[in-house]
Amino acid sequence: MIQKPMVEGFLRQALPRLIADMAVVHLSALASLAAVVLWQRNEVNQQDTAALVGALRHYYQFTFLPLSILFPLIFATNGFYTRYRTYSGTYKWITLAKGTTIASLVFLFAAFLLSRAQSVPRSAILLFIPTVNAMVIGIRVVKAWLTDRKTVTTEAPPAVERRPILVVGGGGYIGSIICRKLLAQGKRVRLLDSFVYGQDAVHDLFSHPDFEVIQGDCRNIQSVVSAMQGVKSVIHLAAIVGDPACEQDRASALEINFAATRMMIEIAKGNGVERFLFASSCSVYGENEELVDEHSDTGPISLYAQTKVDSERALLSSKSSSFHPIILRLATVFGNSYRPRFDLVVNLLTAKALREGVITIYNGEQWRPFIHVTDVAEGFVRLLDAPLATVSGQIYNLGDSRLNFTLSQVAETIRTLVPGTRVEHVENPDRRNYRVCFDKIRNEVGFACEVGLEEGVADLKIALQTGRIPDYLDPLYHNQRFLKASGPLTSPAEIDAQVMAAFAMALSDPQPVSAGNARRQ
Repeated sequence: MIQKPMVEGFLRQALPRLIADMAVVHLSALASLAAVVLWQRNEVNQQDTAALVGALRHYYQFTFLPLSILFPLIFATNGFYTRYRTYSGTYKWITLAKGTTIASLVFLFAAFLLSRAQSVPRSAILLFIPTVNAMVIGIRVVKAWLTDRKTVTTEAPPAVERRPILVVGGGGYIGSIICRKLLAQGKRVRLLDSFVYGQDAVHDLFSHPDFEVIQGDCRNIQSVVSAMQGVKSVIHLAAIVGDPACEQDRASALEINFAATRMMIEIAKGNGVERFLFASSCSVYGENEELVDEHSDTGPISLYAQTKVDSERALLSSKSSSFHPIILRLATVFGNSYRPRFDLVVNLLTAKALREGVITIYNGEQWRPFIHVTDVAEGFVRLLDAPLATVSGQIYNLGDSRLNFTLSQVAETIRTLVPGTRVEHVENPDRRNYRVCFDKIRNEVGFACEVGLEEGVADLKIALQTGRIPDYLDPLYHNQRFLKASGPLTSPAEIDAQVMAAFAMALSDPQPVSAGNARRQ
């Protein structure tokens, strides 16, 4: 059964591009046939020209027209309306040219089988393939140019709208994409990051005139105060991410994931920050056999999830007429980024399937919600622009109901895209199990994921096969391994440690955090 959000997403996003491509294909065919007529008009008499026009018209109506449906079908299978948008640079245009050429050749073969008796001038065929390539790629180049030109030439908004957006911890897996999306919209971005995992993910942005970098720890008062000055909105991503990494250094996890959040709230309110977006996690739901939504009680079963619940509670209790916290509970993220990660289940299994030919699935019937990293970035950008009357003080599950999968389903998807992969099933005590409803963010903000599980895995496969990611075992791509090698992330100064100890004190309100509780704040 086709789900309603999938249909709505297709009608809103992919269908207009598909129709435009069909128009381009037909214009290319008509242009090629017209060029043949014009070329041969000087070589033959008028009667022969009329006969040629009639033959070409018949070919277009009874052969090209019915078979033209092959083009959007092949374009779709080559990712023109899904994963192509995650590519960049020359690789993007090569992908387009490859898909268009394949579609042209398949069409010509089908046309030959359908109408062998009808002869079409070879010159028309030779003209059509480069013409359709040029037009399919050209229309996208022009669109990209117009978008960039609009960003450059649009009159600058009022001064208040040019206040920078602060992205705390934005130099990594998710933040590096968010920063680029914001800059592409013509917004000013200020980055506060300690660059524990290095600067490579954002280094190329350092020369951008609207990009400002403050290298500092989110636990350091001076760094945070400096970063918050003159800021309109904050996106708070800084955290020790993942259960294993938090368990390895519990003290630092408590400081960075919770105490620093409480400190940032106070500094943000003191500096007149209007909107504060916080990256939480769907892992706050813990083990749950029911379909959970924002009204469901939380049940964290790990330190990582507990710090997220505690931070959510601190934010919601701080809401005022001038300070508007917004909480995004992220589904399990996957996909390639400027700082790849292979301590995430989909990414790791994809790499193992390619390099080792075998993947191990623990408790395969457990459910998880998934979301591609580019869709995570898009969700944050949407919430920055959404009406405050709608989103202030609200919790949103960030994801898409279509991307709830069991781990066995994930394994089967990877095995389909990496033929020959052997799947081993193992049971262990980890019983985290949750399916998540994402209707609220779709209905209130209009958000739906654009990149599916298959597209994300296929893109990762290409990155690994082409050497864009040389070695997925590099500790830089694994939070827990990297932090184990680098040592505890102790506070940089004694005063910071004392401040973190004060802010780390447990909140007095023990009730679970849910959307219902949020509205009572």
